[in-house]
Amino acid sequence: MSIRNFDALFEPAAIALIGASNAPRSVGRVLADNLLGAGFAGPVMTVNPHETAIRSTLNYRSIADLPITPDLAVVATPAAGVPAIISDLGRRGCRAAVVISAGFGAPGEGGDLHQAMLDAAKPHLMRIVGPNCLGFISTPRGINASFAHLTPRPGNIALVSQSGAIVAAMLDWADQRGVGFSHILSLGDMSDVDFGDALDYLCADRATRSILLYVENVTHARKFMSAARIASRTKPVLVVKGGRSMAGAKAALSHTGALAGADAVYDAVFQRAGLLRVAELDELFAAAAILATGMRVSGDRMTILTNGGGAGVMAVDALVARGGRIAELGGGTLQRLDQALPGSWSHANPVDVLGDATGERYAAALEILLEEPDSDAILVINCPTAVTDGQDAASAVAQAVAKAPARPVLTSWLGGTTAERSRSFLAGRTIPTFTSPEEAVRAFTHLVEFRRNQDLLLETPSAGVAIAPAQVNAARQLIETVRQDGRCVLTEPEAKRLLALFGIPAVETLVAATPEEAGRLFGTIGAPVALKILSPDISHKSDVGGVALSLRSQAEVTAAAHEMLARVRHAAPNAKHLTFTVQKMISRPKACELIVGIAKDPTFGPVLLFGRGGTATEVIGDRAIGLPPLNSVLAKDMIGRTRVSRLLAGYRDVPPVPLDAVADVLVRLSELVIHLPDVIELDINPLLADASGVVALDARVVITATSEVRTPLAISPYPEELGEQVTLNDGARFQIRPIRPDDEVALSDMVAQCTPGDLRLRFLAPLKTFPHEMAARLSQIDYDREMAFVAVEPDSAYGSGPIFGVVRLIGDPERDTAEFAVLVRSDMKGRGLGYRLMSKIVAHAKTSGFKRLYGDVLRGNRVMLAMTHELGFRSDVQEAGEETTRISIDTSS
Repeated sequence: MSIRNFDALFEPAAIALIGASNAPRSVGRVLADNLLGAGFAGPVMTVNPHETAIRSTLNYRSIADLPITPDLAVVATPAAGVPAIISDLGRRGCRAAVVISAGFGAPGEGGDLHQAMLDAAKPHLMRIVGPNCLGFISTPRGINASFAHLTPRPGNIALVSQSGAIVAAMLDWADQRGVGFSHILSLGDMSDVDFGDALDYLCADRATRSILLYVENVTHARKFMSAARIASRTKPVLVVKGGRSMAGAKAALSHTGALAGADAVYDAVFQRAGLLRVAELDELFAAAAILATGMRVSGDRMTILTNGGGAGVMAVDALVARGGRIAELGGGTLQRLDQALPGSWSHANPVDVLGDATGERYAAALEILLEEPDSDAILVINCPTAVTDGQDAASAVAQAVAKAPARPVLTSWLGGTTAERSRSFLAGRTIPTFTSPEEAVRAFTHLVEFRRNQDLLLETPSAGVAIAPAQVNAARQLIETVRQDGRCVLTEPEAKRLLALFGIPAVETLVAATPEEAGRLFGTIGAPVALKILSPDISHKSDVGGVALSLRSQAEVTAAAHEMLARVRHAAPNAKHLTFTVQKMISRPKACELIVGIAKDPTFGPVLLFGRGGTATEVIGDRAIGLPPLNSVLAKDMIGRTRVSRLLAGYRDVPPVPLDAVADVLVRLSELVIHLPDVIELDINPLLADASGVVALDARVVITATSEVRTPLAISPYPEELGEQVTLNDGARFQIRPIRPDDEVALSDMVAQCTPGDLRLRFLAPLKTFPHEMAARLSQIDYDREMAFVAVEPDSAYGSGPIFGVVRLIGDPERDTAEFAVLVRSDMKGRGLGYRLMSKIVAHAKTSGFKRLYGDVLRGNRVMLAMTHELGFRSDVQEAGEETTRISIDTSS
């Protein structure tokens, strides 16, 4: 339902408190104190059947007695009576409720008061926050509908938390440090309003500049991902996730399933959404504060300016430990510093200007460092000494920063009482200041990580892969054959055939029923060969002695097979159908063993894994998780997040591995996930990778027992099925298909070929440039809430262009309305392409459940107005003299 009726929550005209009390230290009393004392401008009405007044305010005995209808109700009564109260409120016209009450049990448990409450709210479209929550606070409206121990000061940070205890602790922490909030939302059991809803509202809230989340679990994965990806493009979203341990990881048949622990998946989720994850609560505010300043960095290189060598070393240690780099100062910078500083300065980064440094010396050095092109930020440190004035240094630094406001500068004035005055001075001039070098470095690395996540959202991938329908059908038939055989695990040869159908190179593998047949296959393959046990009951062959390598004769293969049978029967006596696989022994002495695979997360559905492979892969634990669908950029980012990526880059006499080949395997596995939802676990281990490419030596695939409805992908995949061929008025044929991220360059080329007049008609203003950020945002869309169709040549490859026209819609979270825009390349006008594109987007709006499609058109654009009128659009009523007219069409039928 998303943000429907959220205006009743965030901007109510009247509030009712059900369960108000005069009993000291009761929840009902604290709620009444907070609501009546927070400064809300409208009426706050209390309801208690046994009281005449609450805090000298007239009390009402029932909801029916309320003199006016409340927009928002706060409920703090025993859980058993809450559904009836919600029903009464709904009949009165109340549109939102914060249910403080506990005692509902977990959703879905016996009696299910959760569902009864939701059933009571549903006929009235009433929104429920909670139950079992601390409440809701909105400082712009003077609302404190919580039983928190204090009302926070106003600010521009929004806090959304599942845990009421965490909210209370953070309120206390923030109050001590002078941090204010715009809104605080304690979600509790999330029976209705959840993180996705909160993000949808807060991303457009003008009072909020950054959003903080405390997450224990996510309930609606796709809604969360859609909302988070949209919100993170608008303002910083930071998250602390409770429960980081691997204790909750599910048992799995594959290495991938074992390695894909819940916390690793959440890491991947937050990164893919563009959120910044921090480890601790105090980091949350520190990161929010630095991001809220608007300071941004272009890289991870830091220059350190200090008057104390030890403090500089501490900063370097902290920077390296957090993955940052010390900037290399150029020769020109060093020469200028030599001229400005005493001869005994450090002559390197950190730039130690010595303990007797005056403000003048600080300013001279900082002004030079601000012009160093190979530095992304400067940390200025001041240690208190008896011969210098820290305030003088702070003033000098502030003056130097004012001359170059675009360069990121952080400061750390060490000490207590003496340094506090300088820190306050710097903070008052919006220069980030910290009590220790480590805190400053941590803030810098937050900026680096935030930039990295945001850049990842905008990088242009190479053209994607397309799996032929015949290959997908063959793969589905293979899976169904296995299922009809009563199995859920593919044999190794079947698994490799499945990989081959999706274009993943694998070594050819032959099956032998007996040791003698295995020996005879040696003659077909040739020395050397690898012999492995084959049984549906054995997951990891090496664990039971089921692997023999580098066999060089038929007799050696036959003997090894007999010995293997004996070992396996002893180690796995219950294993049935013991046979063998024989394959060519791949000799790549300088190859790296990798693991790639698929696992199923209970919340976010299929996830992909990449890391260091081999028999010790779980012990090494070097892996990265990603969410499908993947493109080349996301795949390479997964690779780069592992330690094994350093080996792939080459070392000593080992040449580098072509990363495109490794990334291609991940992208093809992503396509396999999309086309074959029956696959719930998949291992390729090892995937050998060297300078000549990659090859899968072993593979294991687990499928569902039935073809029942499965957990969908957390991110809507590319809707390939929406493509179609159209014929224009002159007989020319074009393909209209959904846009892809790799279409960015072709989209930019199309805009470049449009006349200024046509661009003004599309963008309602002159468009002088079409920057990468805009092109990336228009080509990398969330197919769940947005859609864009491009017109291309028939059978043209993704991203190869040219694009002749594009139409798009962006819908609201409730799917009430969607806004459209269309652009046809100037040399294509008058051939009917615009009409075909508009017909396509209208049809999509109808099938997607949007009730109304609208757009703003310049009143002078008579061709567009006539075409849309023919399609059924009508002009909305508007005042005379406006330059644009809004047209809309009912798409609910």
